[in-house]
Amino acid sequence: MIGFLAFMAVFTAVIIVHEFGHYLAAKRLGVKVYEFSVGFPFSPRIATLFRHRETVFTVRLLPLGGFVSFSEDGDADPSRFLKTERWRRAAISSAGPAFNIAFAFLILTPVFLLDKGLPIYDSLALSAASVIDGFSGLFNILASFISGTGSISQLSGPIGIAHIAGKAAESGFLSLLYFTGMLSLSLAVFNLLPLPALDGGHLVILFIESIKRRPLTEKAYQIVGAVGISFFLILTAVVSYKDILKIMY
Repeated sequence: MIGFLAFMAVFTAVIIVHEFGHYLAAKRLGVKVYEFSVGFPFSPRIATLFRHRETVFTVRLLPLGGFVSFSEDGDADPSRFLKTERWRRAAISSAGPAFNIAFAFLILTPVFLLDKGLPIYDSLALSAASVIDGFSGLFNILASFISGTGSISQLSGPIGIAHIAGKAAESGFLSLLYFTGMLSLSLAVFNLLPLPALDGGHLVILFIESIKRRPLTEKAYQIVGAVGISFFLILTAVVSYKDILKIMY
């Protein structure tokens, strides 16, 4: 139970940071956001927290994930967003991972300051080095997995992350804080991968559109989104099965 609660608190925090990056970038660039939601995009809405101007802040049934919607009915229709200039879409897509990286840096700094007793300047420097090293290491692991040279055992799904979160919570608040920073960094790296439905995938599509000098069709976006979500559902199921085996044995 401790692991589950710690996982939910930490995962929800890094998801909110990620989506807030997209939300803030969109607002700054004059793009309307109609829904800011914590939860899997296609799961039912279970609560409306509040509304700020045109944006409604909601919670979905399945807690794993989050999204910001640029359509008024909150579905996955990308038509409104596709009419936005490519550089604006690129900035909005990049803002989520950027916020997660910044959040990791801000979280790790007080951990080193309090746990190691380092001066503030040294804590900042060590936090920056940890983010750079962690980013490089995580990217190499995921890149090796995608290229086929890595093993799926290197990845952890929700069950594995919950197990690690529980151990971190039992070790103390600073351990859980450190875990939160590294999870935020992991989310940033994962979302920058050039895969469908991820921010990195959107950036690749924008690059292709720039070369073709015309946008992809709405149907193409819908197909890419459906393929991406199906891939992640299957990957989550497989990795979760592996997590259960590792925990049991």
